[in-house]
Amino acid sequence: MFKPLLTVALMASAATLAVSAQAQTAAPATKKELIARIVQLQQPGVENLARALVEQPAMQLMQGAGQALQRLPAERREAVGKDIEADIRKYVEEATPVVRSSALKVSPSVLNPVLDERFTEDELKQIIAVLESPVLKRFQQSLVELQNGLREKTVADSRAVIEPKLKALQEGTARRLGLQPGPAASGAKK
Repeated sequence: MFKPLLTVALMASAATLAVSAQAQTAAPATKKELIARIVQLQQPGVENLARALVEQPAMQLMQGAGQALQRLPAERREAVGKDIEADIRKYVEEATPVVRSSALKVSPSVLNPVLDERFTEDELKQIIAVLESPVLKRFQQSLVELQNGLREKTVADSRAVIEPKLKALQEGTARRLGLQPGPAASGAKK
């Protein structure tokens, strides 16, 4: 009669010891580990920053080149434009991996001290929980659709007011650059 009770007691004791041993081996992550996890979770953002650092000057150069192309004879514009586009594409393809690698390499040296200084372990755990949240991931996946929808509605809503202003700006700029005769120039010739 005592044997089953003793067996149950021993099993309960063994289970308690096993849970205690697991708790000791599965100690909470240290602050450094939590920070490393956050830095890892931020990797896509770091990669996007690197891509933007490469693409922004390339886009500015492309815009400037587009304006300069208008001053070339018409028969040369297309060929020169294609060459410039190819050069810019090559630059982006070559520069992006270099800047991406650099950004990923230096990001811990920038992010770690700030996270360590400004957040407690509990706050870091909360940040990780938010960053790993399935709801946040679904929201982030919806951002492109949300931004596109907002962009389309905003353009449609403001088009009637903005298009005449933009056209006037373009014509004024072209006139100042001497690229096309404007109303003032044609009026002076009469």
